[in-house]
Amino acid sequence: MAYRTSLLLPQNPAGGAKGANHEAGSSPCRPSPLCAKPESGRTTEVSIPFRIPVVAQTAVLLTLSNVFMTFAWYAHLRNLATRPWFVAATASWGIAFFEYMLQVPGNRIGYTSMNLSQLKILQEVITLSVFVPFSLFYMGQPLRLDYLWAGCCIVGAVYFIFRG
Repeated sequence: MAYRTSLLLPQNPAGGAKGANHEAGSSPCRPSPLCAKPESGRTTEVSIPFRIPVVAQTAVLLTLSNVFMTFAWYAHLRNLATRPWFVAATASWGIAFFEYMLQVPGNRIGYTSMNLSQLKILQEVITLSVFVPFSLFYMGQPLRLDYLWAGCCIVGAVYFIFRG
């Protein structure tokens, strides 16, 4: 089933109507990667054939970003342990570029419907969800009961941040 929705997108100053019920010069929507306040204040409506929930878009982008982040932060301990630190740092920066190419849009999209605290806790849940399998399967670390306790703490944080 396809959903139809509309987004208000900035339009060039040369044409197009202003968004309905908005003051002159004000943006008709909260700043986002898809709707930013243009210089002219003009917007145009664009139809999209389906709608992926903002939280799902954010979670997918942040999960992919976190995979890159985890490799950038820790994979050099296994793969580049015998190389000089600046080689590992350079490789990590290269990997981190791709992390940021996913993390920045993920946070911008998420901020359109979540507050900053909710975004941060979502990121921490994702971080733990990515780090534990990375630690076990890629780095060969033993499974520890501490992972369970850390997970319980994160579940508590999710409850308190998202409850109201």
